[in-house]
Amino acid sequence: MARNRKRQSRKSEHLRLATNAGDVLPSLSSLEHIPAYDQLRASLRQKEQYQEIVCALSHEGIPASELHLGCVVRLDRGYPAVVSDNGLCRAEFAARFTKGSSCDQLSTSIAIGDWVCARMTAGHAQAQIEALVPRKNAISRWRGGSRGQRQVLAANIDSVLIAQPLGARLFDFDRVMRSAVIARDCGASVAVVLTKADRVSEEAADQTLERLKKILGMSIPFVVCSSGVARSSNISRLMASKEKSWASALVPVGTVAIVLGQSGAGKSTLLNAFLGQNTLAVGAVRPSDDAGRHTTVSRRMVALPGAGIIVDEPGLRSLPLVGHERGLALVFPKIDEAAHGCRFRDCTHTSEPGCAVRAALSRGEFSPESLEAYLRLASEMRLSASALDPDVTL
Repeated sequence: MARNRKRQSRKSEHLRLATNAGDVLPSLSSLEHIPAYDQLRASLRQKEQYQEIVCALSHEGIPASELHLGCVVRLDRGYPAVVSDNGLCRAEFAARFTKGSSCDQLSTSIAIGDWVCARMTAGHAQAQIEALVPRKNAISRWRGGSRGQRQVLAANIDSVLIAQPLGARLFDFDRVMRSAVIARDCGASVAVVLTKADRVSEEAADQTLERLKKILGMSIPFVVCSSGVARSSNISRLMASKEKSWASALVPVGTVAIVLGQSGAGKSTLLNAFLGQNTLAVGAVRPSDDAGRHTTVSRRMVALPGAGIIVDEPGLRSLPLVGHERGLALVFPKIDEAAHGCRFRDCTHTSEPGCAVRAALSRGEFSPESLEAYLRLASEMRLSASALDPDVTL
């Protein structure tokens, strides 16, 4: 009993330290648009793995009646809120997580969208996360240099919406390509949403859209929107035939999507349009670069009316590509397929004899713009891989 009180005191201290540092956690009653438990769907395999975890913990003396399958629907400064069949609650990390770990390590060991085994004891306001259910996938980016590591942005994601603004600055095609590669690398589907179309002429927006289609092909949905209102897209036929909004066409009921974009890309405005009301804070636009100010500080799931669930993330300044070769192949499948026919295994598809990729380009199997993007990203990944310390594993 004394040992349990000591563990509880140590975990409570982690929470007090965060709060005292100015990381004030919002009350659960103040949170809006949190998805209900029945709106979230763990896979059949994850449910089986959860039962295996319950069985193992039961052998350790934890009553199975106190254990619940829950999903992390919000992270405030690394502290999770979990929804389960028992409702919404804040959660602490069990002793097996806290032992030998710092607060920073604890906050990075769990991600929004993670399914967890949460222990809920009568008389305790907070749950204890006893174990993580293995993820079906995780979308991540590289942080740090030669000795860096992957930062998991979200787990168990079905699709990624790449938000990229039109406006005063030159359109960042490279950013869209990087986001697409990272998204496809984790197995998620991709859609591109061009925001702030009211900042440019319709002709300029259409030119940007056409170039994106040349690079990425027509299989990826594209949407051009102004203040969250869709102006044109290649999913309009789907919307009309099934009488769906463009939100439910991009994020169907029962699926989880994440919006990727840098700060000021219009992600919160886009989500407000999905919600049909101005619920999420939106920063004022800076005249210097036509970008909004950073407003999202928490990672959170947002339930969309008549549609699925979106993960709202803080803006990402950079998206380095390290170890995303699978994603590159999935974004540019025709180029990757042609590369298998090259005479040399290490062909760079630039000047080597017997290059099947350049031969496929001459036959019009893909566009020069697509090959240019592929070569640039492939070259970066080769350089980043060679710069890693020998003991770093991807």
